[in-house]
Amino acid sequence: MYIDGFVAAVPAANKDKYVEMSKGYADYCKGLGAIKIVECWGDDVPDGKLTSFPMAVKLEEGEVVVFSWVEWPDKATRDAANQKMMSDPEMAKMEMPFDGKRMIYGGFQPLREV
Repeated sequence: MYIDGFVAAVPAANKDKYVEMSKGYADYCKGLGAIKIVECWGDDVPDGKLTSFPMAVKLEEGEVVVFSWVEWPDKATRDAANQKMMSDPEMAKMEMPFDGKRMIYGGFQPLREV
């Protein structure tokens, strides 16, 4: 298994747009071999003193932290999917209802699942 994780700041007023965009993204990823996509809308995301989710995405007034991940069967499937996404003109047309420059993301190898 391989995980892509994402944290973003989404304007609260764009929640419905985000949900719609994330549905399309999930369908797209599933078509490329993703096993599971989880989208989480921030509910209890405190500010930190040294570091925090809000600090990581430079959260602004009226925004909510979103935390999501895509579960792939393995890194090779994820890498192939990412390559297809980067060269797909349809992905370039996808409108993100948030500032993508403040999104943080990365790929992770799971250590264990309980």
